[in-house]
Parts: sequence; C-alpha cells; structure tokens
Amino acid sequence: MTKEFILPTDFTKLNPRKKKQVREQYARMQKGLCMYCNEPLDGQPPERITSLPLNFPAHFFKYPVHLQHNHDTNMTEGAVHCYCNAVMWQYEGR
Repeated sequence: MTKEFILPTDFTKLNPRKKKQVREQYARMQKGLCMYCNEPLDGQPPERITSLPLNFPAHFFKYPVHLQHNHDTNMTEGAVHCYCNAVMWQYEGR
C-alpha cells in the first residue's frame, strides 16, 4: 500500500523515495495528465512547448516526469513533464 500525503507538501522535506510517491500521487489525482500542458504524462508535451529553446543540462531530462514545486514556498504543485518543468522555470520563473 502506497502512503498518501497531504498535498501540497514541503518539497525540501522529501527524500527521493517520498518525492517519487508524491509525484505518483499527483499523477493519479491529475488523471495521468501534466498539470502544465494537460497532455498525458506518459507521452510528450505539445510542440508549442517542445519547440521552445532551453538552457538546461542533459541530466535534467533523465526522468520524464518531475514533481513541480513553488521555489518561493517550497510547496509541491503537481506532476509535470520534465520539459514542461524546464519551460516553467526558464520562461516563467516557476
């Protein structure tokens, strides 16, 4: 049985295993859709997002789904494609 977390939760207090559990919980709550682009998390984000140039190291894209969190409050927001996460950070400061 997977532990359910009270969401949002403080990202900085999660170890890697708990981050994975929280990411999976968000994915279930979001019915498998990216909270940013609303496309299936097991697929690719739309071209309007993937066509944007990014300045991120390759290892950032190692895992296809990321746990998005607010960098000011450290509170989790949802599960997103890694590319959507990079776009949110680079273009929106999120």
